[in-house]
Amino acid sequence: MTTDPPAAPDAAQPSPRRRGVYLLPNLFTTAVLFSGFYAIVAASDGNFDRASIAIFIAMVCDGLDGRIARWTNTQSDFGKEYDSLSDMVAFGVAPAVVAYQWGVARIAEYGAVWERLGWLATFFYAACVAFRLARFNTRTGIADKRYFEGLPSPSAAAVLAGFVWMMNDLQREGLRALILAFAVAFIAGGLMVSRFPYLSGKDFNLNRRIPFALLLLVPLGFVVVGSSPPEMLFGLFGIFALSGPALWAWRRVARARRSPRAAGPGPSA
Repeated sequence: MTTDPPAAPDAAQPSPRRRGVYLLPNLFTTAVLFSGFYAIVAASDGNFDRASIAIFIAMVCDGLDGRIARWTNTQSDFGKEYDSLSDMVAFGVAPAVVAYQWGVARIAEYGAVWERLGWLATFFYAACVAFRLARFNTRTGIADKRYFEGLPSPSAAAVLAGFVWMMNDLQREGLRALILAFAVAFIAGGLMVSRFPYLSGKDFNLNRRIPFALLLLVPLGFVVVGSSPPEMLFGLFGIFALSGPALWAWRRVARARRSPRAAGPGPSA
């Protein structure tokens, strides 16, 4: 019977990771939660510009927490669940409350039917966010990393919050503007629970060389968005929201064109 030799006392032992590294991505997740909470409070006070800006800040923090966790190798089940709960508040409840506070307070003047329609539209949006997050969590291991299935909840929140911010900035009121707001809520919610593919950008390699002309698009983008943030942000995320159905339609057309060629000529008589 042989036994393994004891390990040398001076053998290199893995140094424990600092607790602060584990806390770092969760701090950004907490910032997402705080931004969503602040958006709800600001909307309740009638500050719809600040409420919309808070949702966009939550988007930035949400994009950083996952990347920081991967860079520092501190992914955990706790962080995954905490991230989903924070996303539900910041990108589900907060945009719905912002749209509700902005629209329902005005649409009630046109009758109880319109008021109920606005209430249902904003609740439908919040329910779709919950469904979207649950589906994403259950398919993390089998989904194609290059694409999202359905519109991501942060992008849907940007569409809805951007629309409210734009209409409030332009001081557009009336039944038509309110109907458009609730239509945006319905469309954004439907796109989230759809199966339309959306580019995720997760396969983008920062270490890969890119043309110098492409770098010029970064400051140009800041200039364009800075010229009129509400309109530009709503337009950019609106285009991204429509890119899913467009990509789906393009694939269907391309598949239909390839089918006759794959079948080949029919049998001769």
